[in-house]
Amino acid sequence: MTDTPELAIRPATEDDLPAIVAMLADDPLGATRESPDDLTPYAAALKRLVEDPHQHVVVAVRGDRVVGTLQLTIVSGLSRKGATRSIIEGVRVHADERGSGLGTRFVEWAIDQSRRENCQLVQLTSDVTRTDAHRFYERLGFTASHVGFKLQL
Repeated sequence: MTDTPELAIRPATEDDLPAIVAMLADDPLGATRESPDDLTPYAAALKRLVEDPHQHVVVAVRGDRVVGTLQLTIVSGLSRKGATRSIIEGVRVHADERGSGLGTRFVEWAIDQSRRENCQLVQLTSDVTRTDAHRFYERLGFTASHVGFKLQL
């Protein structure tokens, strides 16, 4: 995948789940919806994702420590003349690594992977409360072009 002497970006494995889930839970939003004490549902989800060629769940590893994670989903569509798009989700960087450039490396990896998969568009959503993340994505060239909606089931 992407390697430097100090950092590697590689596919996530089940052994990475404790670190991934800890990062997902390490903010006010994640703390209310994640369950680091029970990894069973995460293991089942990761298995489904790994088996799907349109899903890429990756981790950033520094030394032997997982310091970030990201999910990239490839979506075929009819709109935009049958364009394929990618969706970046679940970007998390360990608190000790924030400000190190890892988030930029992750998004650049996702954009490069999207190009390799012939995507014409990369999109993502970010909770309205994550204003720092919004500025980060705008610095990387993303524009706030849509209003998102959710329906909890």
